[in-house]
Amino acid sequence: MNKTLQQVLTVLEILAYLIALWSLLVLFLEPVISYYTDYVKVVNYTAGANLLLLALAIINRLLLKEGKGISGAIIFDIIMLVVGLIIFVYNAKFVIFLLLIRQTYYFLQFILFRFSEGKIYLWLSTNPPVTLLLSFLLVIFIGTILLMLPVSSTYNRVTPFIDALFTATSATCVTGLTVLPTGSHFSLFGQIIILLLIQIGGLGIMTLSIAFALLLGRSINLKLKNVIYQVMGGSARINIFQLLKSIVIVTAIIEALGAIILLCKFAQDFPIQQAIYYSIFHSISAFCNAGFSPFDSSLMMYSNSIIISLGIPLLIFLGGLGFTVILDIYSYFFKPQKVRKLSLHSKIVLTTTAILIIAGFLVFFILEYNNTMKGFSFKHRFLSSLFQSITPRTAGFNTIDTGLLTKSSVLMTMVLMFIGASPGSTGGGIKTTTLAVLALAIISMFKGKKDISVFKRRIPDNNFREASGLVLLAATFIFIIVMILMIVEPFSFEDIIFEAISAFGTVGLSRGITPFLSSPGKILITLLMYIGRLGPLTLIYAFAKKRKYSNINYSEESIAIG
Repeated sequence: MNKTLQQVLTVLEILAYLIALWSLLVLFLEPVISYYTDYVKVVNYTAGANLLLLALAIINRLLLKEGKGISGAIIFDIIMLVVGLIIFVYNAKFVIFLLLIRQTYYFLQFILFRFSEGKIYLWLSTNPPVTLLLSFLLVIFIGTILLMLPVSSTYNRVTPFIDALFTATSATCVTGLTVLPTGSHFSLFGQIIILLLIQIGGLGIMTLSIAFALLLGRSINLKLKNVIYQVMGGSARINIFQLLKSIVIVTAIIEALGAIILLCKFAQDFPIQQAIYYSIFHSISAFCNAGFSPFDSSLMMYSNSIIISLGIPLLIFLGGLGFTVILDIYSYFFKPQKVRKLSLHSKIVLTTTAILIIAGFLVFFILEYNNTMKGFSFKHRFLSSLFQSITPRTAGFNTIDTGLLTKSSVLMTMVLMFIGASPGSTGGGIKTTTLAVLALAIISMFKGKKDISVFKRRIPDNNFREASGLVLLAATFIFIIVMILMIVEPFSFEDIIFEAISAFGTVGLSRGITPFLSSPGKILITLLMYIGRLGPLTLIYAFAKKRKYSNINYSEESIAIG
């Protein structure tokens, strides 16, 4: 009996994958299907077939189960079936989307854990940098497919592959550069897909990958744990499960509070449902340092609003600090009996961030006083300068026209974009700690000290080596891409290098050339966004050959520097 039921379940799974493939074709080929037959009927029949197969699979698994309890997989499928039946009454097309997500989930589970006895998962778990690269590629690929769907466009037509790929990469890598206007080209469904990609990219693919493995009952090896600590900016003293839990809770709380603050302003200008949507969208986009906005002019119309001009930068600031710094600050103020002082990492991040914000504010306030901010009141100038000093550090929103900035302000913006946010944050760039280590090294040279030290702590030489290597790699990547862009694009050097640094720093600011890039230019900027979000060092570690080192030490000889 069990053998027969197992065979039936296998057949149902095969049919489910075939119908999933058909469902994808139904979503993509709406104009073609509508030409030959009634598209609504096809959608209804497809959704009904999906629900029927899911119901049969649940019944089969219930008959196969051993013991009294019901497995999590069965409960998950029952929830999907109930939700699917409810949505079917509203819109059958959404049922297809929902069950496609389910099929993708089980397909990934099969590939990772069942195919070839789980060797793929074992290989990925022992190669964390490769896992990170492939995870981002997978999310970008799925996002591209979803954004290409006619339902994702307000014009109900397929979005070109390169434009969808660019948008999916920009969202997943929390950049914000757009070749298509988010608010006018993408439908509500398309905007929600973009928002989900932003949230996934902001939380970190590795974080979600670990959570996914834990949900399936998989253990996390020590090597993977160490990578999580490095990616999130934490230390091995932090429990990995507690860290993941805290990240999700912190993200939810900050984004919810941010949405409430922004709603106070948007509710004055839009109907309440629309205002709530805009508040949630901008809160997630700001905290994740993405810079996407449903408004075609970003936030320029709110440059004089205290709520928007302070609320958005606050979310950007918190998102750019890094999760472990936020948790460290929380413990410092609310758990003094356990933690009596901030970690060195937190002190460096907070100090460097404060210096960059103040320096940026003063530069923009002075240089743009009689340029883009001419005629502004003091309050308006203050808000605009503060906003402009924070947003280049990987956020991408703007309240003044970036294309009209003075050349000195453009240079300052590029410097801030290149530096970016902090390790373990939702932002990109070379990171604030990298800048701090290099600056401290120079200060130590001036003082004639051999060691790099700050806050009565010595920084290991290995940190300086990684910092200098990261800056050199970042500059090399940008140099190569800019050189190729200057060959294939007709724009000025200033506009191209601004675009390239913005892409690498996952910022999203542009001088207006993004929608006019050629296909090769879009691909190059897409590649730069991908590299910028992962980090050059991750790419090097992923492709570096593993060698067994010998105990041979060569004799030391100095060379001339400078």
